[in-house]
Amino acid sequence: MAYTTIKKPSDYFNTKLYTGNGSTQSITGVGFQPDWSWFKVRSEVGSHRLVDAVRGNTKYLFSNATDAEATVTTNVTSFDSDGFSLGNGSINENTRTYASWNWLASNTTASNTDGSITSTISANTTSGFSIVSYSGGGSFGDTVGHGLGSVPAMIIVKCTSASSDWYIWQKNMGANDNQFMAFNSSALQTSGATIFDVSAMSSTTFTLGTNIDVNGSGRTFVAYCFADVKGFSKFGSYVGNGNADGTFVYTGFKPAFIIVKRLNNTQSWYMLDNKRNTFNPEDKYLVTDNSNEESTFTFCDFLSNGFKARVDNTGTGFNFSGDTYIYMAFAEEPLVGDNPATAR
Repeated sequence: MAYTTIKKPSDYFNTKLYTGNGSTQSITGVGFQPDWSWFKVRSEVGSHRLVDAVRGNTKYLFSNATDAEATVTTNVTSFDSDGFSLGNGSINENTRTYASWNWLASNTTASNTDGSITSTISANTTSGFSIVSYSGGGSFGDTVGHGLGSVPAMIIVKCTSASSDWYIWQKNMGANDNQFMAFNSSALQTSGATIFDVSAMSSTTFTLGTNIDVNGSGRTFVAYCFADVKGFSKFGSYVGNGNADGTFVYTGFKPAFIIVKRLNNTQSWYMLDNKRNTFNPEDKYLVTDNSNEESTFTFCDFLSNGFKARVDNTGTGFNFSGDTYIYMAFAEEPLVGDNPATAR
C-alpha cells in the first residue's frame, strides 16, 4: 500500500502571499481553484477574513471576532482556476502585504441527506476536507452530513446568521460533549451547553447538541471539517517540555502550515507557514484571535517529518513544561513518496 494517496500536497492546500494594489487584480499561483480562502493583512493591524465557495465569494467571516456573516462585493470577486480575483476592498489595499491560506474541496456543491438535517457540502474525500452549510434543528442528537467519508478529526463551526463564538472540536480535546475552543479567543478549553455528541461522530455525519451557536433553530451555520490523511494532514497534540531544545512533534510530512493552541491554559492560536518563513527557525507568526500585524518570535523548526519547538518556558506559549497543545498541520511534502520530504 502506498504511503500516501497525495503525491503533491500543494494540489490541495497552498499558502499564497501577495501585495495589494488598491484596485483590482487576479492572484495566481495557488495551483488550484480554492473552495476556502483565509486572508490576513501582514503589514498592519486588520481582521482575518474567511471566504468559501459554499456560502459564496462575497460572504466573509472574521476568525478574530464573533460577528455574523457579512457581504462585501469588493474583496474576493471570484475564485479562479489558479487562485482568486480581488476588488478594491480590505484585502487588496495598496502596498499592503497579505497572506492567504487556500484549501481545495470539490469545486462544486451538493445536497447531503445523510443526517437528520439536510446540508449543502463541498467535499474532498482524498484530502479529507469539507465545507458544510446547514440550518439548526435545535434538538440534541440532530445529525449533519459532512461528506468526508471518514470520521472527522477536527470540526470548526460558526453561526453565520447571528453573533457567536467560533466552536472548535478536535479529537485530542477528549470525549466531553460540552468542551470547545474558539478561534476568536485565547481562552483554554472551555465548557458550555452541549455542543457536539462526541461519541456519535461517524464517517458520514457529526452529531449536534443543544447549544444555540451550533444548532439554534432558525439559525444558519458553516462547518469546516477535516480528517487525518497520511502524508498530507494531521490533527494531533503534544506536551511541552519547557526547553529551547523543545518537544519534537511527528506528523509524517514536512509541514507547509500549522496552527497550534495551548489546551489547558490561556494562549493565542499561532499560525506558521513555509512561505512567510522559508528557512528555520519558523519565527514570523500571526494569530487567529486578534487583528495584530505579523510579528516575529522563534517558535519551531519545520523538519522533514514534523516540527520541533525552539522556545522555552520564558517565551511565548508554544512549549511550556507539562502543558498540552493541539495542532492542525498540512504538508509541503510527504515523508515518503515520489518526491519525498527533505530537510531545510
